Amino acid sequence: MSSSKEKHSRLGWVELHILLALGGADLHGYAIMQKVSHDTGGRIRLGAGTLYGAIKRLTVARLIAVAPQRKSTDQRRVCYRILAAGREALREELEHIGQVVRIARSVGMPVYA
Repeated sequence: MSSSKEKHSRLGWVELHILLALGGADLHGYAIMQKVSHDTGGRIRLGAGTLYGAIKRLTVARLIAVAPQRKSTDQRRVCYRILAAGREALREELEHIGQVVRIARSVGMPVYA
């Protein structure tokens, strides 16, 4: 295993989608919930407990962090930002998913992307 893979265990689907949601912009919790639901066509709807449990795990793993507040934002909302380690973990996970898709295709499984 490479050193970066030793740092990051496999991401769960919830963590994967949170990192994807944060890939383009800093977001607060409710916006993450909305983006994940939108991006998955409503197939994944995160409840508050699931979302904030995953945010805590991602923060402890130093894959995301609380983003600095902007003056124009609602001070009650905490925004989160993906960190470099989070982008690397996301890249590794997407690479793994790509390998799984290639294997599935090689054994004749229909894969729709």
